[in-house]
Amino acid sequence: MARLLVIDDERGIRTALLQVFEYEGHEVRAAEDGHEGLRLAGDFNPDVIFLDVKMPGMDGLDVLAELRENDPSAVVIMISGHGTIDTAVEATRKGAYDFLEKPLDTDRLLVTLRRALELRGLTQSMADLRSQIESRYEIVGTSYPIRQVLERIERVGPTDARVLITGENGTGKELVARAIHRLSSRSERPFVEVNCAAIPSELIESALFGHIKGSFTGAVADHAGKFEQADGGTLFLDEIGDMSRDAQAKVLRALEQGMVTRVGGNRAIQVDVRVVAATNKDLAREIDEGTFREDLFYRLNVVPIHTPPLRERRDDIPMLVQHFSDLMTQRDGMSPRSFETAAIERLQTLSWPGNVRELRNTVERLLILASGESVRSEDVEMLASRRSAGSGLGGELLSSESFSDFKDGAERAFIQQKLRENDWNVAETARRIDMPRSNLYKKIEKYGLIRDA
Repeated sequence: MARLLVIDDERGIRTALLQVFEYEGHEVRAAEDGHEGLRLAGDFNPDVIFLDVKMPGMDGLDVLAELRENDPSAVVIMISGHGTIDTAVEATRKGAYDFLEKPLDTDRLLVTLRRALELRGLTQSMADLRSQIESRYEIVGTSYPIRQVLERIERVGPTDARVLITGENGTGKELVARAIHRLSSRSERPFVEVNCAAIPSELIESALFGHIKGSFTGAVADHAGKFEQADGGTLFLDEIGDMSRDAQAKVLRALEQGMVTRVGGNRAIQVDVRVVAATNKDLAREIDEGTFREDLFYRLNVVPIHTPPLRERRDDIPMLVQHFSDLMTQRDGMSPRSFETAAIERLQTLSWPGNVRELRNTVERLLILASGESVRSEDVEMLASRRSAGSGLGGELLSSESFSDFKDGAERAFIQQKLRENDWNVAETARRIDMPRSNLYKKIEKYGLIRDA
């Protein structure tokens, strides 16, 4: 049984809807004007509201705006005997779920109600999951590099400044973008993500700016692009460095003018969007090579934020392991398992070319594959051995993002292996690899090498 509210100045409509809905087993209240409807909505907390457009005193569209302001999740169905396309568009823009014309068809009325109740159930489920979702996107860590990131997020989040997030794959650039959105005045509006690298170059403009029916093969209907979908909220342009120069020019124009034009259309559409961009590329080098527009770079890079790789924040690994473990046991129903100190220490010694994303996947595997009540260093060692056997050291190093990372990874692996061969006798290892002992100690400190348990 659902709670329904009918707001209509026509007594006959109120009576008819009351009879239909009560016959279906719902609890119904009715109001004859907008002011009474607003009062009942606050007291009755209806699941779905049926609202007339034309009413004396307070117009239905004004009531709709106030209902949505009081409860952004309110599901409102507009009804009108004088329906026009403009009125329906305006009602939809203000947040109406649907628009029905009088005289009301009972079958369509009940179908619309059923769909609205399904949406309401989904909305409530989403509200229940909000805290879990936020925990999924939580930025975890207390190391100095991550504290710098968090401090900058706190400063820039409440503003409308554009942000460019840089960093290797798997370092949490999306988490930073979502944190910025949550701290902004746009937090209740959409957060729309676009992976520029995943969309073919010939479709990127349609994805960003929308298209008109018939503008190209496959355009069977008008389609709103990501800029329109993010109106009032935040648009996250991930992997912006992979966008074509033609699309870059149109993004630049959209940022300068606050207007977009759908592919195949000629009408400019005003949008209010905060753009946060991210890339794993060196855009300065891309500019020098002519693949990225310098003027767009300066438009996007108002406030830069760099996400550090996991190798620069190894002290955060214990917290990250606990965080991922808690999430997986709560979300996926995995058996709770603690990680022994030796297991954590072994994880801290591993190379993480995939950064935090790779660590998360590793934690999930360990929770599934570990045989005991807790995850031990032996479990980590076994998984590390399988990873090396499956891809080889060369494969792991070849996944490095830059030549500098490749050299560091190779040097780290070489020194770690020689230390193991010499039972961690630093003096003997230094002699065998022809390196001054003081240099070897510096390398051990640099790469955070720890003797195996």
